[in-house]
Amino acid sequence: METETLLASNDNGSFYDSYYDISSWFDRVSSNAGVVQRETLRRILELNHGVEYLKKWLGDIDVTEMDACEIESVYTSLVPLVSHADLEPYIQRIADGDTSPILTQHAITTLSLSSGTTEGRQKFVPFTRHSSQTTLQIFRLAAAYRSRVYPTRDGGRILEFIYSSKRFKTKGGLTAGTATTHYFASEEFKIKQEKTKSFTCSPREVISSGDYKQTTYCHLLLGLFFRDEVEFITSTFAYGIVQAFASFEELWKEICKDIKEGNVSSRITLPKMRKAVLDIVKPDPFLASKIEAVCEDLQDSDWYGLVPKLWPNAKYVYSIMTGSMQPYLKKLRHHAGSLPLVSAEYGSTESWIGVNLDPSLPPENVTFAVIPTFSYFEFIPLYRQNQDSSSGNFDFIEDEPVPLSQVKVGQEYEIVLTTFTGLYRYRLGDVVEVSGFHNGTPKLNFICRRKLILAVNIDKNTEKDLQLVVERGSQLLSNHRAELVDFTSSAELVHQPGHYVIYWEIKGEVEERVLCDCCREMDASFVDHGYVVSRRTNSIGPLELCIVERGTFKKILDYFIGKGAALSQFKTPRCTSDRMLLRILDLCTVKRFRSTAYS
Repeated sequence: METETLLASNDNGSFYDSYYDISSWFDRVSSNAGVVQRETLRRILELNHGVEYLKKWLGDIDVTEMDACEIESVYTSLVPLVSHADLEPYIQRIADGDTSPILTQHAITTLSLSSGTTEGRQKFVPFTRHSSQTTLQIFRLAAAYRSRVYPTRDGGRILEFIYSSKRFKTKGGLTAGTATTHYFASEEFKIKQEKTKSFTCSPREVISSGDYKQTTYCHLLLGLFFRDEVEFITSTFAYGIVQAFASFEELWKEICKDIKEGNVSSRITLPKMRKAVLDIVKPDPFLASKIEAVCEDLQDSDWYGLVPKLWPNAKYVYSIMTGSMQPYLKKLRHHAGSLPLVSAEYGSTESWIGVNLDPSLPPENVTFAVIPTFSYFEFIPLYRQNQDSSSGNFDFIEDEPVPLSQVKVGQEYEIVLTTFTGLYRYRLGDVVEVSGFHNGTPKLNFICRRKLILAVNIDKNTEKDLQLVVERGSQLLSNHRAELVDFTSSAELVHQPGHYVIYWEIKGEVEERVLCDCCREMDASFVDHGYVVSRRTNSIGPLELCIVERGTFKKILDYFIGKGAALSQFKTPRCTSDRMLLRILDLCTVKRFRSTAYS
């Protein structure tokens, strides 16, 4: 087999001249996924042979003298599984200026910064040219499959709600920022538009401003100026689209005035952004009056179907909609009306993982086919503990990791990565289920983050558990013309017995008796055996529902943006112990309710 041809996904994209070429390439690598994976591992180890971290575990073993099967066996038996905390001292040395080959032979000049919203603090991850190249690769591959179901016009535009954060220098002089910020500044971002023949409505000066409020305004203004050319609406995460349209409901009159006059609002104060937008927008009173008429009708229907009515040629809405983004699907569907929601690809700051091969599936049912050239993947089999277990030390029972070629349909796994950027047997913390195969590569269904987010006693509840409970409780709001805007939670342990606190921001007026019912419904909906037993014995106190004032979750967004997060990577933390964040929530709380479910 010509493995070098199969692995030729790490160039600048020029290897492929058409969607057919990139699709046929993926068919070949996915058909030979086991072989390609071993060759991917061989390439990673050959490229990084002799680095400090690998020498610690492999000693003087020369992988160039082994075949791919032997390399796989030696590597997985000698190099340990690690978490980010294990690699953090090595990455910190790189950030501080140590230029010796610590994790990779490639010079690391850039570090990705996670948003910090999942773990509660930001972390550095090595970022190299390979990171941008795989991003370009997966975007082009995904576009090829989307175009089969939802063809778009060549030369059309994309309304992309994308945002860069400010980059900074580490102690050692390396550029640090979010992975999306690095990508939007890269040559690959330009290549992606040329290769997919779709161009973003906003120029780089808008994307890279660092002020998400001004950027959102300009995205909306330019998106409407080019409304007839827009082929689809997208953002990295679903939250970005929901946030943008919430702003539009307040700003549409001002935006229409700008289109009518060919001007830019005084709220846009950044000189480079103002100039870039003014160079594009020209007076168009006819367009402005059309948009005004549509918006007046939309107001009467609570903005239902906003997307197809404002962008009549848009084919779909495209974004990451799985995991912590699922709670935004209801609002996204409201705005999208009859337009399909297409779930974007599966990845992390550390590596891209899988592509959505069936864009017609609803986001709740989407699966991701693993791309075997991007990283070397291992899968730790996970087994849920018996419901009567009360030891509570682990959320899952683990088995030994298996390679990609040995996973089984229906089994749950935690993903382990070995990357070209210097992460070795790195536990990602994501729980996935294998739902089937595309040729020889597994198709994954994202289940949840493995980390337990709510625990007081012997209870063990994940983000997915919390989402289901909040969904059950918030269903009662729809009967009263109200909706849940956003939510988070915490485990209150200061006063005994400890209890769960869930914070809701609501749009609309709801009677207190209804909110009492919502609180009781959520408390009764937790099915974790440890929680139910603890509530019955009062070792966990009644659940507390806190209603926060409107705009509270925007304050939380501003808090994380102020700490260096980018809106493109922002995820509302579903559980927090951050003192400042809890202070914001408690100061904004206007009503409190305690559950009577176990009285």
